[in-house]
Amino acid sequence: QAHRSASVKLEPGAQACVLALDPQASAAVSLQGSTNVSMSNCVIAANSDAPDAVNRGGSALVSAGCVSTVGGTSGLSSPNATLTCGMPLEHQYASFDPLANVVPPPFTLCLPVPNGKTYTLSPGTYCDKTLSGDITLDPGVYILRGTTIKPGGNGSLTGHGVTIFLMEGAQLYINANEKVDLSPSTSGPYAGITIFEDHGNTSALTLNGGANSTISGFVYAPDAPISYAGNSDMSSQGDCLRLVGKTVLMTGNSSVRTDCTAMLGNREMYASRRITLAK
Repeated sequence: QAHRSASVKLEPGAQACVLALDPQASAAVSLQGSTNVSMSNCVIAANSDAPDAVNRGGSALVSAGCVSTVGGTSGLSSPNATLTCGMPLEHQYASFDPLANVVPPPFTLCLPVPNGKTYTLSPGTYCDKTLSGDITLDPGVYILRGTTIKPGGNGSLTGHGVTIFLMEGAQLYINANEKVDLSPSTSGPYAGITIFEDHGNTSALTLNGGANSTISGFVYAPDAPISYAGNSDMSSQGDCLRLVGKTVLMTGNSSVRTDCTAMLGNREMYASRRITLAK
């Protein structure tokens, strides 16, 4: 007597650039205002089961490889939305959290912050401060404990090859008249991660950089809302940006690329998942 057996194989879906992890929020991914979001070949994903898990409103325009949600979508019809896959993929499996297994580094001694409005920081732990002015980060890993980065009027935050861990309620707030220029390390345990807000930290992550601002790498806030406003510079370059938040609000112009293996240190994110039968 012949026996047949099959095992079920779970595989990730298409590459994603934006993912909201909240399982129930309305407008978990929200595309609003005069935004023009271009994500060719890339998926916008939401794990929310709400009927409007991904919501486009106002005069926002979006072009993407696809939209994938556990729930439904709102406002994603032509001509305001152009999806390579044709129609949004609703009632899909939830997407995997791409950084769920990343463990933040242990705290080290709290380092002093230099006086003045223009300064450079070395990698390490910074505690219970507000960092403002023109801030440059040398390459490496930064642990912020209860610290707020808020450059202030015409201030800036610059760092290449950096990973910033926001711990114990630490907050990052970049306003529209401030410049941000951040990119991640391309090797090591935190390759591809630029901003990592720890689990349990509910401080809103606001990235509304002004002219000449560019951000690449993973921006991760699993228990907090991310607000991201792109600009013409972000749009023209097409950043290797990956936004993963409890919820994600996008305004302004932003263009996001998918061909980012080197920049992200081989770290990627995928929408939904496929179930296949393997003999």
